[in-house]
Amino acid sequence: MKVLLIDVNCKNSSTGKIVYDLYSFLRKNGDDAAVCYGRGPLVEEENILKFGYDAETDFHALMTRLTGYTGCWSHFSTGRLIRFIDEFQPDIIHIHELHAYFVNLKPLLDYIKEKRIRTVWTFHCEFMYTGKCGHAYECDRWQDGCGRCPRLHDYVSTLAFDRTAEMLKQKKEMFRDFPLLKIVSPSQWLADRIRQSFLKDRDIRVIRNGIDTDLFRPRETAELRKKNGIAPGEKVVFAAAPDLLSEGKGGRRVLELAEKMKDEGIRFAMAGISNLQQEFPENVLPMGLIRDQELLAQWYSLADAFVICSKRENYPTTCLEALACGTPVCGFDTGGTKETDPEHPENFVSYGDTEALAERIRSLTAAAKTGRSHVRSSSEMLEDYRKLYQEETWESLY
Repeated sequence: MKVLLIDVNCKNSSTGKIVYDLYSFLRKNGDDAAVCYGRGPLVEEENILKFGYDAETDFHALMTRLTGYTGCWSHFSTGRLIRFIDEFQPDIIHIHELHAYFVNLKPLLDYIKEKRIRTVWTFHCEFMYTGKCGHAYECDRWQDGCGRCPRLHDYVSTLAFDRTAEMLKQKKEMFRDFPLLKIVSPSQWLADRIRQSFLKDRDIRVIRNGIDTDLFRPRETAELRKKNGIAPGEKVVFAAAPDLLSEGKGGRRVLELAEKMKDEGIRFAMAGISNLQQEFPENVLPMGLIRDQELLAQWYSLADAFVICSKRENYPTTCLEALACGTPVCGFDTGGTKETDPEHPENFVSYGDTEALAERIRSLTAAAKTGRSHVRSSSEMLEDYRKLYQEETWESLY
């Protein structure tokens, strides 16, 4: 079996890790696998191609802002991707994310449909059934055809022109005459959302994300505490995400919590802050993005609680990683976040209710940690995908 994996990233970011894990797993099990990705550091391994030209990605982003159209530029990058597919001749194409200004959607999907290649598409967000939004939040205009977009300046952002109705029509057309397609969601929440869209009659599955449970496990943290000046007995709440202080990732809410709790002997360690020169409350330990996964596992283990304040998440692996390291999770009940810890739904509160979240933090940090929670391993996830690739039901779709 030959499987081609397509994503924005490879080896980094949540989806990029999943893609690389799938690539490694398939090759280990005797299958032929390849990865094509559009952005990020160059990965120089067999059958891994960064097809996106960085200059063209920048041009795509600029044209999106100027014209309101996205996913319709990157002509040369897309041609390079299609040439690789033509040479590799995959039995299965597994698509992950196609937003982020690096691919021209229509010619890619037209090629896949013309060649009648079996396609698995994991939706990690809502981009493919909305006019432009990665997450639609409280807006439901995507159910009526979009237009009059209330968030033109949010990602995927444009300066003035509202093309959302037109782009949603284009997406509906792209999915027409596309029988060899199976859609996957990592969360039940997103699967239910997909079933409210124009894709409601498609084959939609839930395959939950998994993590490396050998890597993410309880660690010894005495040296890390000492190195960062964390006093014995001082409680630590950890938050981590790329661009943590962005509105979407909710770091400002974490700072609000730190301010509320500044006299309670709790330190807030925050990883993923791009500007470390700004002022922070005294009980905040700001850090840049932690790329060292061993170090990240130590921080999860050190913390008395992990907090997630994102405006919307699908099925965040950071929560799984914290739980696997023996640290309880709390946060806002948005998207599929609560699904990561179904045994403790009480730890997730209404979005924006920092007072209720502060109470959950007080409760969790006051209690003794109960040890490692069972979380889904990456091997379970990978095996589920391999089974999906091999299903006999593909024959009925021809």
